[in-house]
Amino acid sequence: MNQSGQRMPYTRRKRAYVSIWGTTQMHLRSPFIVALWSAIFPGLGHLLLSKYIRGFILFIWEIVINLASHLNLAIFYTFLGRFEEAKMVVDTRWLLLYIPTYLFAFWDSYRTAVDLNNHFILAAREDAPVQPFVMHALGINYLDRSSPWVAFFWSLISPGVGQLIIHRIVVAFFLLAGWIVVVYFSRALPAIHFTLQGQFDMARNVVNPQWLLNLPSVYFFAMYDAYVNTVESNKLFEWEQSKFLKRAYQDHSFPMPVGKEGKHMYIVSNFEHTIKLETAMTAIEMKGVPRENILAVPLDKRSEDRMLFDRMHSSDSLSMLDLPMITTSIFALFGLIYGFILDWGPIVWALIGTLFGFCVGLAVKLISTRRRKKKQRGAEPEVVLLIACEAEQMDMVQETLWAYSALGVAKLSLQDDL
Repeated sequence: MNQSGQRMPYTRRKRAYVSIWGTTQMHLRSPFIVALWSAIFPGLGHLLLSKYIRGFILFIWEIVINLASHLNLAIFYTFLGRFEEAKMVVDTRWLLLYIPTYLFAFWDSYRTAVDLNNHFILAAREDAPVQPFVMHALGINYLDRSSPWVAFFWSLISPGVGQLIIHRIVVAFFLLAGWIVVVYFSRALPAIHFTLQGQFDMARNVVNPQWLLNLPSVYFFAMYDAYVNTVESNKLFEWEQSKFLKRAYQDHSFPMPVGKEGKHMYIVSNFEHTIKLETAMTAIEMKGVPRENILAVPLDKRSEDRMLFDRMHSSDSLSMLDLPMITTSIFALFGLIYGFILDWGPIVWALIGTLFGFCVGLAVKLISTRRRKKKQRGAEPEVVLLIACEAEQMDMVQETLWAYSALGVAKLSLQDDL
C-alpha cells in the first residue's frame, strides 16, 4: 500500500540494480554478437551479459588450459604453415579438456542472451523503479550521462579504465588485471619499443606468441564493452528521470492555460535529460513556486531516423560497433601472426590488421542494416517544462532556467494587457 491507500503493483523483475560495486542492468542484445565474443575468448560474452561469476570462471579457465595445452602456439604455427611444429608443441592431454568447455561457453552465452532478452521485455512491461543514487561507506554510485566515445577512448588508452566511468567496478578491475598479466607475459611493450625504433627483428624475437595472441581479444573487448554499456547507461538515466518527472511533476491540480481569465503567467522551456533539469526545478520550488505549478513532459524520441554513431545525449538501440570490433579483433590477430614472417614485424601488421578489420566490419554493418547517417545537430529538446507563476516571479523563473542550461525559454501570457 502507498500513502493514499492504493495497492502498489507487484513487480517480479527490475531492469537495473545500482550499488557501490556498479550498475548492473538488462537490455536487449544480439545473441549472435554475444556468442561471437565467447568464441573469440571464452568468458567475454558472459561479461557482456553481466554474468560475472560465470564469465570470470571461463576467462581464467581459458588462460590456464590454453597455456597448459600450448594451444595459441599451435594456432600460431598452423597459420604460418609450420604444421609439424604445431603438432609437436600441442599437449593433447590438456587440449581434449579444452574443447568441451569452449563449446559450452559459446552455447551458453547465446542461450543466456536469449533468456535475458525475454526477461528484459517483461521487466520493461512491469516498469519497476530503480534507485538512481546509492551512498555507502565504501563509495557513491549514481545514474548519469556520459559520452560513449570518452569511455571508448579511455579503454583505448588502458583497457578497463573506460568501465570505471560508468561504475562497472567489477569488470573494470578484472579487465585491468587481465590486461596487465597479458601485456607483461607477452612482452608486448618491449616489442612496441623496438618497433618504434625500427628494430623489427628485435620486436619479433622479444615477444611470446603464446601470450601475445590473447592481446587483441582483451583489448578490443574492453573498448566495445565500455562503449556499449555507456550507451545503455545513458538510456537507463533517461528512463529513470522520465519516471520521476511523470510522478513528481505532473500534478492533476496544475493550472492549465485555458482561456484569458487565468491569474497565472506561464514560462515554457525545454531541456535535455540531465541532472541540471532536476536541479533547476528544485531551485524554482525553493524560490516560491509550488511543485504542483510545475509540469514536466518527457518527450518520446523518433525511431525512424538512425544515427551512424551514438552520442552522449542521443543514441539508438543498434550499435554500429558490434560487428566492427569483432572483425577488428580477428584481423588484428592475423596481423600479429603473419607479422612474424613479413617485413615491419608483428606490431605494425597488427595495427594494419586493426584498421582493415574495423573498416571491413563497419562496411558490412552499414550495408546489412542500410542505415542513413543522420545530420549532426546540436542538443535536442527531450523534456518540456510548463511553469505557472505570478507576474513578479517570471524574471526569476527565466533566469533560473537559463542558469541551469535550458535549451530555450519563452513567456506565455494569455492576458490582453500583457
